[in-house]
Amino acid sequence: MRPEGFGAVAEELRRSTVLIEAGGRGSGSGVIWQPDGLIVTNAHVAHSSRMRVQLWDGRELPAEVTMRDPRVDLATLRISASELPAAESGDSSNLRPGQLAIAIGNPLGFVGALTTGVIHATGPFRALGPRSWVQASVRLAPGNSGGPLADASGRVIGINTMVAGGLALAIPSNAVTQFLFAGPRDSWLGVTVRDVRVPRHSGRKFGLLVLEVQPGSPAALASLLPGDILLGTVDEPFQSLDDLAQALVGNAPRILRLEFLRGDYSGVRRVTVQLSAKAGRKRSVAA
Repeated sequence: MRPEGFGAVAEELRRSTVLIEAGGRGSGSGVIWQPDGLIVTNAHVAHSSRMRVQLWDGRELPAEVTMRDPRVDLATLRISASELPAAESGDSSNLRPGQLAIAIGNPLGFVGALTTGVIHATGPFRALGPRSWVQASVRLAPGNSGGPLADASGRVIGINTMVAGGLALAIPSNAVTQFLFAGPRDSWLGVTVRDVRVPRHSGRKFGLLVLEVQPGSPAALASLLPGDILLGTVDEPFQSLDDLAQALVGNAPRILRLEFLRGDYSGVRRVTVQLSAKAGRKRSVAA
């Protein structure tokens, strides 16, 4: 039976929320999804091979990244623990504007901080493409990423990811369920990217800045480097992150020819990447 009272709901959420430390590269939050040690967080939080998780009771445990997909900004960690206080997942498709929303996380080093607001909308957010978000008027800060957004009963309805237009944006819980069930399903390139404006002299308007290249990945084998800007394939320029995702649809091994900028960005370069399927990889990266 769910505990009565807002204070009890908040305390239960705190017990299901963890602090994630990424080897000196900052910290974030995560949600205990299963009592056997499965934790869900953002891919941009799980960006190190050396992760540590701090539980509500003060225990600190090493964590292994078992699945990671920067395209949807989700990742799973596994810690060696059992009988953990797992959160209850809610149905994000049933959300309505005006419902109470509760966010728990570890912003700016304040462990287990709570903030409340209301659901503003669900669905795409302007300027961020067709992807659906749970949009809420809760206050987030660095360190909240990966933590739970919950309803008044404490059911997790989203994974807090970013702030845009003064609203907190969370990945819907139903999208998390789909990710856990299906996992990354397309070819593996092995990069973490974000969209950027391209220098005018390049003759292009849009690009994807490479933030990280996974060791041993197809991108690494093709000598792509952090700081490169992906412009598109030789046939079609990228207009959004979804265009890169579309180029990776399907997991059959094949060749992908990309155009990119490097260094002073004075000239467009080309590279041929041998794509590989992600099946069997423990650290999966979708883009």
